[in-house]
Amino acid sequence: SAPIERVVTREKISFLTEESAVTLDFHRAPPTPPLTSYTVLRNKLDPWLMAQAEQAGAQFIPGVRVDALVREGNRVTGVQAGDDILDANIVILADGVNSMLGRSLDMVPVSSAHHYAVGVKELIGLSPALIEERFNLASHEGAAWLFAGAPSNGLMGGGFLYTNRDSVSLGLVCGLGDIAHATKSVPQMLEDFKQHPAIRPLIQGGTLLEYSAHMVPEGGIAMMPELVNDGVMIVGDAAGLCLNLGYTVRGMDLAIASAQAAAQTAIDAKARQDFSAASLAGYKRALEKNGVLRDMRHFRKLPGLMENPRLFTEYPRMAANIVGDLFTVDGGPVPPLRKTILSHAKKIGLVNLLKDGIKGATAL
Repeated sequence: SAPIERVVTREKISFLTEESAVTLDFHRAPPTPPLTSYTVLRNKLDPWLMAQAEQAGAQFIPGVRVDALVREGNRVTGVQAGDDILDANIVILADGVNSMLGRSLDMVPVSSAHHYAVGVKELIGLSPALIEERFNLASHEGAAWLFAGAPSNGLMGGGFLYTNRDSVSLGLVCGLGDIAHATKSVPQMLEDFKQHPAIRPLIQGGTLLEYSAHMVPEGGIAMMPELVNDGVMIVGDAAGLCLNLGYTVRGMDLAIASAQAAAQTAIDAKARQDFSAASLAGYKRALEKNGVLRDMRHFRKLPGLMENPRLFTEYPRMAANIVGDLFTVDGGPVPPLRKTILSHAKKIGLVNLLKDGIKGATAL
């Protein structure tokens, strides 16, 4: 069976200031497939997937860099690695969001820096018993937790935490267009995130096992490339398939769905012995059918919403101040809830609240 870490039964969203956290915590019994959500580690899942493909007849050549695509006229007919050429009826590009191979075909445009984000992650080892105690989980149950505000130092981005069987994946994402103006480096943001009062007790005593970084697409459908050409299809991050919805992040599921669609399209094209763009257009139809392109269109306005700096500065602070006032007993008269909310909302500006609310409603 697949190397699953934990079944996600607890979803959390937190707004962080430097010293406080306001958290929405949703817990439920493990849902039944196909509604089940899992945490996985790619360094375990990917080799397992590779083994499944090899058993089905695929051949893997790891550790080889593809330098260029081989073309006959406008059609892609293989790949070049150093002096070696590997012929292919179809090439499926999955070379990440910065797809140099896709750009060499003029299929992948160069997007604005605001369409990209840099993610950094640490894998911190903890015992299963300690994870279950600290995150209030039963055996084999897991938590998925997103953070806005302090993790990205008020810039476009946020933090994340996922519980694995005997480790925790902790990291943050920061918009590439904002990094140039940041007062902290991304590694320093991660260190500060780890020291936040809401995070530090959860990872205390843990052992750093891995450190990794990854650039991810954030531009939505506006940055999606041409998906099909003669002899070639583009999938996953290279196709810009990622949705940061604020309350959840969809990346791996879209990558897997696009790979499945491309694989079936390749099988059908081979049966016809037709590898033209017209024949491979079934890939786009499959992405329509499985809902990937539908979701990308539906959330087309979301990247623009995420460029609003108030989402990562003023709104987390407003949430913390409101909740802090609600739970503070100082011996004085208790103001009505509406007055407490209004007093802090005015600091942002009622016009800004209205504009942001309308923009958020239309984007989501």
